[in-house]
Formats: sequence, structure tokens, C-alpha cells
Amino acid sequence: MAVNKEQVLAALEGVASPSGTPLPRTGALSDVVAGDSKVFFSISVDAAEVKAWEPVRKRAEEVVRALPGVQSALVALTAERRAGAAPPRPPQGRAMPARGAPRGEALQGVPDVAAIIAVASGKGGVGKSTTAVNLALGLSALGLKVGILDADIYGPSLPKLLAIRERPQTIGGTRLKPITRYGLTVMSIGFLIDEDTAMIWRGPMVISALTQMLREVEWGTLDVMVVDMPPGTGDAQLTMAQQVPLKGAIIVSTPQDLALIDARRGVSMFKRVNVPVLGVIENMSYFLCPHCGTRSDIFGHGGARHEAQRLGVPFLGEVPLDMAIREKSDAGLPLVATEPDGPHARIYRDIAAKVADQLKAGGGRAAPKIVIEA
Repeated sequence: MAVNKEQVLAALEGVASPSGTPLPRTGALSDVVAGDSKVFFSISVDAAEVKAWEPVRKRAEEVVRALPGVQSALVALTAERRAGAAPPRPPQGRAMPARGAPRGEALQGVPDVAAIIAVASGKGGVGKSTTAVNLALGLSALGLKVGILDADIYGPSLPKLLAIRERPQTIGGTRLKPITRYGLTVMSIGFLIDEDTAMIWRGPMVISALTQMLREVEWGTLDVMVVDMPPGTGDAQLTMAQQVPLKGAIIVSTPQDLALIDARRGVSMFKRVNVPVLGVIENMSYFLCPHCGTRSDIFGHGGARHEAQRLGVPFLGEVPLDMAIREKSDAGLPLVATEPDGPHARIYRDIAAKVADQLKAGGGRAAPKIVIEA
């Protein structure tokens, strides 16, 4: 039996705030998303009160998880600073360790995961998720044990790209068991919510969800975890860079100037937080007419290669604009798995081989430091 919003709010009446007020009456509670045995909501408080509210968050999560029909719950505590309140500043010239990483210490990885790589793009609509899936399958074809995490909280694509309709099971009531498809270990926020649900979440809740999908999922032993990042250079990217020892990032772009401007920002962001850029992929690089064989450079051609050379990062390859890639992706039948001997699968496998070679040669990294100038 699925739980509903009213049942969740009724249960939360028994959770008291630091002042003793029932949680639903504090004004701190966000809208509650409840359905199909999953519950999500956040508690928004002033940044100065976070420590006092953390036990409330934990208690709320315990109460919701105890409701009949609830398999998993995500309760995030979001900190907001009151208007006019200035954040504390370090002394002039002092370096501040990035959030989530103690000064001088190595970042905490995911147990039994040897390498984590991010597949990112400066903007949406460039085929990043399709590339991430086929890259993961290409790495798997090399004999590696591969997992893929859909970190695009606002627009998860893996359920569609891999035709996954089932829900992950819980282990011990607190951890999620990922789903396996085509030999990949897969987790996505899209498995936990309805397809039409709008994810109206603030940055801290996005961070909390990503942290749970990284730390509270039984990933098992993996050689590589591929993380399909949301487009842009926001909270999700910084969370991954600051809290996870990324072995590197891959930037996906189309050839035209408008996309390359955003790809350039993506490369710059990862470099600034000391994440190695493993390379750039030019997606929708050209179009070959299936009837006459004429080649058309619909979005231009070679822009990503030129940009990679200009930025001093590897160029990993060109993926054409082709109906087969689109049709197979929409059907949840990725080409590398379903047509492994086809020309497009060979392109993705070649890119995967270049990435694997870099992972073999590369090492970990220390926590980035952010210097705030007075």
C-alpha cells in the first residue's frame, strides 16, 4: 500500500522542533513528495540553527521510514542565511578547505569503487546522457566492472535510456540495492519518483540526494563508476568535485560555437577544483544521409576538437548525428550493448579505450582549496 502526503504530515506531527513545535507547524517544512513507497521533503532553517535541527531531521526520517508502505525516505536539512547576515570570512590570504573535505586530507571515496569519473556538459541537449550510457557500456566491454549513477536530479534519463521500470529494493531498511542492466550497476533518482514529478528542490536538497545515492547504495565492487552529471556548473558538480575523489571529468559538446562556450566553462570549472579533464567528445559531429551517403555538417564540424586543443585537454572522438542512435536510445536499447559490431558502437568503444588508458595512468587527488581574497 502506497503512502500519501497526508499520512506523512500526520506522522510528522509527533516530531518536535527545537522549540517544541510540531514539525508541520514550524513553517520550515517543504512540500512533501510521497508515492509508490518513496517519500522526499526538506526542512529549511537558518544557517546558524543547523546543529540544533539535525536531530529533528534524523527523527523525521526515522518516523517516515517506519510508516507502513514506505521503503525509503529522503529528508534534507537546508541551511539558509537570513537577509543581511554576512557569511564568516577567513583572514586575508588564508585558504579555506572546500566544503566536505578536511584540510590536507584525501577525499572519501565510495567503498570498493576504484575510480569515479564524471560525464558533464556546459548545457543541456547535447546528448550527454546517451554518451554516458554508451561510454559505460564501452568500458564494460573492455572487461571492467562498471556502475553508472544518474546525478541529473532535475532531469534523470537513465530509466528511459536503459528501459528500467522496476524500483530498487532496500537492504535492511536503510540502504538501496541498485538495478543491473546490460552488465551495468545502475542507480538514478528517476527510479524513486514518478516520471511526471517535478523536482522543485533547492541546492542543499540536491546535495543530500546525491550524497545518499553515493554513500547509501550497495554498489558492490566496481572498477569504474560513471556519473551522468546535470548540465551546467552548479551545486551538483561542486558537490561531486568537493566530496568525491573524481579520477577525472569528460565534457560532451556539439560542434557549434554556442555549445562550445558552455563546454569551455565546464572545462574551466573542473580545472579550478583540481579535477583532471580526461577529454572532450564532439557529439552530433556530422550527419550521413542514409539514402545518398552525402555528409552534412549540420552543427558545424571540428569545433570541439579545436577547443580541446586550445584548452590543452585530450580530444576523445566524434560521434555522428544518426537516427539509429536516437531510436535505440529512446527504446532503451543502447547501441554498444545491442549492436556491438556496428559502426557507432565501435566509436563509443574507442572512446572508452582512451578513457581506460588514462585511468590506468592517472592517480588520486587531494582536496581542492578555495582561496578567498579580501
